[in-house]
Amino acid sequence: MKSLLTLVSIIMAISLFHLACSPKLKQVFIEASCDDFMKLHPECAISKKVQVAVDGLLILTLCSNPTTGFQWELTRITDQTVLEKIDNKYMAPEVLNIDGAPGKEVWTFKALKKGKSFISMEYSRPWEGGEKAERTFFLSVVVE
Repeated sequence: MKSLLTLVSIIMAISLFHLACSPKLKQVFIEASCDDFMKLHPECAISKKVQVAVDGLLILTLCSNPTTGFQWELTRITDQTVLEKIDNKYMAPEVLNIDGAPGKEVWTFKALKKGKSFISMEYSRPWEGGEKAERTFFLSVVVE
């Protein structure tokens, strides 16, 4: 019984050592709120710069209100060998009692290799004749 406990203790110690020594996945968060865009009216364009580690994640959160028909569109990633879009989703507002309250669109990108890439996004009504580029967001990304 004593040897079994010793063996389990050794296995746990080795597991914890490997967990502690394994590289952590780095995440970088960028957010542009509705207030950030309103301060810029009428241009409504935000431009930012960010650094991300190779194999890291870039989490971009943008104010969005699909009840008005608007949504964000990824219009360009200049170097898709450096940066890849892996997910995007809408998150409803935390206060659900208010009709028309804006939520957030969360876009996730993965840094693939060292280099530079540029993300361009537009907030538009996608249907034919809908408003285009009511807001724009530009992000310069350096992967190190």
